[in-house]
Amino acid sequence: QVKLRESGGGLVQAGGSLSLSCATSGSIFSINAMGWYRQAPGKQRELVARVSSGGSTNYADSVKGRFTISRDNAENTITLQMNSLKPEDTAVYYCNAAVIRLEDVTRTLELWGQGTQVTVSS
Repeated sequence: QVKLRESGGGLVQAGGSLSLSCATSGSIFSINAMGWYRQAPGKQRELVARVSSGGSTNYADSVKGRFTISRDNAENTITLQMNSLKPEDTAVYYCNAAVIRLEDVTRTLELWGQGTQVTVSS
């Protein structure tokens, strides 16, 4: 069973920085896109940043210039460096990946991590 596990959330003051990491485990054949989503209380889950297997990235307008997503294809991990954090960045951040398992290379599964809380105080 393939799992995603986030780490690195926490409490930070506005203007500060945090780095989130997402590690994978299990029998992975390959991973297509990987990304970070977030969900604030009372709001829908939204895309924060995404990176393809080839390294192409896209970001939500609200985080462009402040957040950077990076990927290690050898380790099947991604990180999200978050700078100049704002109170409105407060949310649970989820790792997402489109995974092809060794057991069935004909299917791509969309998997989610459990989430990690990021709280930015003003």
